[in-house]
Amino acid sequence: MASEIERKFLIDPLHPDVVALMETRPRSIRQGYIMSSTTGVVRIRIEDDQAMLTIKGVTVGISRSEFEYPIPVDDAEHLLETMCAKIIEKKRYHYPLPGGFLAEVDVFPQIDLCLAEVEVPSEKTVIDKPEWFGEDVSTQSQYFNNNIADRI
Repeated sequence: MASEIERKFLIDPLHPDVVALMETRPRSIRQGYIMSSTTGVVRIRIEDDQAMLTIKGVTVGISRSEFEYPIPVDDAEHLLETMCAKIIEKKRYHYPLPGGFLAEVDVFPQIDLCLAEVEVPSEKTVIDKPEWFGEDVSTQSQYFNNNIADRI
């Protein structure tokens, strides 16, 4: 079974390293939720010129099952327009971390929020975080994207 183990951190958008990162070219993401409940989520995402259908299970700790499938962009656009009440728009920046990890820094301009996400191989994995990583919010549900959609 496919799984996702992810750490999330609030970030300081005014830190010089973050300011420099934001001068690089981001990936543009639009995503919406067909279903979002206590049992999981079904999400549609368009990232630049690619689209995905993603199904995620219940989060336990910082782990959950995840299944992703590419779909045609036209289909994703239609699903976003007809089946998703709220759509998140964000810019994603990539920042390499020591140990071969990658931080995905998401900027949500609709609600003035910046988060860094790092996928790890196990819940016990320790990552070497840059100083601009703030509070670890991995288990705080208000920072899950489906709940962020409710705030928009």
